[in-house]
Amino acid sequence: MIYKYYLPDATGNKTEHQTESNSVVIVGANGSGKSKLGAWMEQQDMMGIHRIGAQRSLNFKENIPLQNFAQAEDAVFYGNAEANEILKANKYYRWNDGKEYTTKLLDDFEKVLAALIALTNNENSTYVDACKKAEREGKEKPTTTKSSLDKLIDVWDEVFPHRGLRMKDSKFLTYFEKNGKEEEYSSNQMSDGERAVLYLAAQVLCVPQNKTLIVDEPEIHLHRSIMNRLWHALENSRSDCLFIYITHDTGFASLHGTSDKIWIKEYDGTNWVLSKIEEPELPENLLFDILGSRKNVLFVEGDSSSYDTQLYSVLYPNYHVVACGGCSQVIARTKAFRNCQALHDCEVYGIIDRDYRCDYEIDKYREDNIFTLEVAEVENLFLVEELVRVMAAALGENSEAVFTKVKKYIVEQRFAQQIDKQICQSIVAYLKYCLSTAELSKKDEAEAKTSLNTVLQSLDYEQVKTTEETRFRDALDSNDYKKVLRVFNEKNLVSSIGTYFGIKNDAYCNKVIALLRGEKHDAIIAAIVPYLPVEIQR
Repeated sequence: MIYKYYLPDATGNKTEHQTESNSVVIVGANGSGKSKLGAWMEQQDMMGIHRIGAQRSLNFKENIPLQNFAQAEDAVFYGNAEANEILKANKYYRWNDGKEYTTKLLDDFEKVLAALIALTNNENSTYVDACKKAEREGKEKPTTTKSSLDKLIDVWDEVFPHRGLRMKDSKFLTYFEKNGKEEEYSSNQMSDGERAVLYLAAQVLCVPQNKTLIVDEPEIHLHRSIMNRLWHALENSRSDCLFIYITHDTGFASLHGTSDKIWIKEYDGTNWVLSKIEEPELPENLLFDILGSRKNVLFVEGDSSSYDTQLYSVLYPNYHVVACGGCSQVIARTKAFRNCQALHDCEVYGIIDRDYRCDYEIDKYREDNIFTLEVAEVENLFLVEELVRVMAAALGENSEAVFTKVKKYIVEQRFAQQIDKQICQSIVAYLKYCLSTAELSKKDEAEAKTSLNTVLQSLDYEQVKTTEETRFRDALDSNDYKKVLRVFNEKNLVSSIGTYFGIKNDAYCNKVIALLRGEKHDAIIAAIVPYLPVEIQR
């Protein structure tokens, strides 16, 4: 089935779009004119679109006042059961003559439930009439079909499998089993989440055939664990309708299946700049988070609590810093997101540790906006001379004396003792990188073998060993502290120097982070900046 919907172009003109999915998700940050866009879309086809605004009351009386279906339907869709055709056409009562398209509180819960009850009664009456006719004509009675109330209960069971819903004498009740006995409670004891599910599901099930539903902020009052279950169930139940969700919740958007995704890039108070997201190979939740930040992007190693993230979030305040885990993920994501059309207005960078990488490998990564530190790993940023001196002074110690001790400890006691192991690991890292450059994928066996042999023939182990030994020995023999930190890979090194500052060893990094966010902010940044990639402007 093909569904149609309309969006404004950059100058406000109506443009038609089509989709084979019965859902569209429009995502925008706060202040991007989301609700106004929903109102604009409704105005393009007032009779064919039913919009559920973001401002909605979840209060209703225990006993639902009954109406015939025509009155109840008009009360829900047009805001008044007595509206004439002209007032219906512009939904005068529902949106207060257009004065409250985005701000009016929808206080129609009872009307919605009354409409569902009336629709169910009509369906049951129609079935009974069909059975009576079959009896008169001596024919087989028609099989039962699910009423709107049955469908509502099915949706409820999908969302709340351990808590049932029933209707008695125009009352909606919830029940559950406890200690082998059934207990029930009335609507006024329902949680906000239960009320929201009841309200939204009833709204959707009352909509006439082949309509478009616009739902502003579908996540309100719904926990993430039930939100997508609810809307997927309703979409399946009403496959005749197109659902258009307008949200700021990037998680909702990314988890919402194969829906068309529209990003509100800009809104000037009158017109919107919209972009359809068509990057199925990228993690959508991350893509939407990046779009929502409206900042340039910096992919880094580690997780949300790692030193990488804590440092770079402060050092690069104008970037959206994304922790990726390992360096391979930083490399892959930087390459992928740089080619993402939706991000053509953003600069995308990656920062990885230097580790044991050779200059050739580092230069190749630069071509993809992936840069390395001027120290072997991020932990070494805490050990640079400038920062050691700043921290010593901040903690009331003699900066010259502290640095002399730290340097002696790191160079003579740690680096000198591990240099053979470091050289060996560096040689292995170089050989692994060279082997990884062999083109083996998407080739036949002969081509893959030729590519591999070419790489193997280019490797001279003795030369590689000599080069790496020279690099490490030069750092040690020259007693050059900067060179040592540039090649020395030892993550736990930073957790062994606190004693030189008069604090516990494992407290040093946390002290740096705390002062970076406080009174020594500028001094610590100035100490670290020389070791950051110059290509990424701060």
